[in-house]
Amino acid sequence: MAGPIIPSRKRELLSPRLVDRLLAAWTTLVLVFLYLPIGVLVVYSFNSSRLNIVWEGFTLKWYAALWDNGPLLGALQNSLVVAAVTTAVSLVIGTVGAWLLYRYQFAGHRLIHALVSTPIIMPEIIIGISLLSFFSTIAMPLGFTTVIIAHVTFCFPFVLIAVQARLQGLDPALEEAALDLGASPLRAFWHVILPSLRPALIAGGLMAFTLSLDELVVTFFTASARSATLPLRIYGMAKIGLNPMLNALSTILVAVTVAAILFSAQLRQLFRGASGGPR
Repeated sequence: MAGPIIPSRKRELLSPRLVDRLLAAWTTLVLVFLYLPIGVLVVYSFNSSRLNIVWEGFTLKWYAALWDNGPLLGALQNSLVVAAVTTAVSLVIGTVGAWLLYRYQFAGHRLIHALVSTPIIMPEIIIGISLLSFFSTIAMPLGFTTVIIAHVTFCFPFVLIAVQARLQGLDPALEEAALDLGASPLRAFWHVILPSLRPALIAGGLMAFTLSLDELVVTFFTASARSATLPLRIYGMAKIGLNPMLNALSTILVAVTVAAILFSAQLRQLFRGASGGPR
């Protein structure tokens, strides 16, 4: 008597090796799509021609021309000042807000959390128009103060969310032990909780600084001619025509961004090493 018929195993349509190759090809296409325009911009920042479509030879004159452009350097200075102040204020408001929402439960807790997170998902043009209407209603002249207030409005929620995520992973026994040893709540927060929040503070601070530095839409509605930032100047120059100095300036900003990312990664490694965590 013949034994039971065992169904043959279906042949796999795609082998694991073929799947890996397809995923590698897809990843390569995505990276090329994202970074090829940046690569072209960097290359043509060294082009001696004023036309970006014609390569006439290597030059550094567009980088030298940046240092002779007073309005552009002034706008860069404005951007750095606004971004630095925005980051500092956002760190304070975001850290204190995250701590209060984490430490205390009160009526309207979820509503306040939702309202704080709203600027993250709200279209920037709505934020800009609403802030402009608010400043006009209270007769507040546009300038550095209004720009900083506007930037803090959408930057500090990122700090708050980063700090909240870090607080959720902390051991509550650390604060309890500090309180049992006689420390006041403020002293326990300063010496026990705050050092543990350094990775989140660095991440939130870098996010706030980056968002403030390249913000255009909200700044357009809340800045004056004297407080115009670098994105506003670049937008004005681009409307007139493609200037090779924009390529040089963009290349410098790309280099600064890469340096900031590497610096942030190095800081994370240092903090992990200091805390004894996995590298």
